[in-house]
Amino acid sequence: MSRHSDKAREVLLDAAEELFALHGIDAVSNRKITEHAGTANHSAIKYHFGSRDDLLAAMVGRAMDDVRAIRAELPLSSDASMMNLREIVTLYTLPLVFSFDALPKPSWRAKFLFQALFRPDLREMLASLVDEDLRGSEVKRRLPEELEGLPEVVISARAKILGPMLLGLCAEYEGSVNEGEAIGTWESVGYFLVDSVVGMMAAPSTSPADFMDFTRR
Repeated sequence: MSRHSDKAREVLLDAAEELFALHGIDAVSNRKITEHAGTANHSAIKYHFGSRDDLLAAMVGRAMDDVRAIRAELPLSSDASMMNLREIVTLYTLPLVFSFDALPKPSWRAKFLFQALFRPDLREMLASLVDEDLRGSEVKRRLPEELEGLPEVVISARAKILGPMLLGLCAEYEGSVNEGEAIGTWESVGYFLVDSVVGMMAAPSTSPADFMDFTRR
């Protein structure tokens, strides 16, 4: 693909990200995206991506690539099997937050991803942001000792609310950055979320382990 074509794709992705974040994914037509991108070719999305579903997949894929690139640079233990809960949560959480910080301002990605999280057709792709195999399958197979003794159904239920919690707070902070009203930094947001996730995941369970497992719905 030519450099010009690569640039045209990025401009379309940026335009779609902003419009989807501001107006909702289903409320924005392909024509609106191409117009916002400054191209007179209203078939540009079909030409560069194929279909609207392919455009959405490319948007999620781009976000995932940015997260992976940052994750690979984290100075964590090289032995995944020895990671404690905080190290694992850091490995999942900080790259996502730092990827938002690295974007040009204003940015719209956190809000777009938060919306995409509730679409069945994109949920599975987004899940890989936190479920993908990280530096070896030991991270996923081994239960950190801080979670030992907790019922599996409780761990699964808590894990399910992490996506909305992380992306929801990041979307809100992204908006405050865009409006020039942000307090603190993306880094402080990241470590606040790490602390919150660790505390929530490791908290004692006071509810019965046999409650309805809504994570299987």
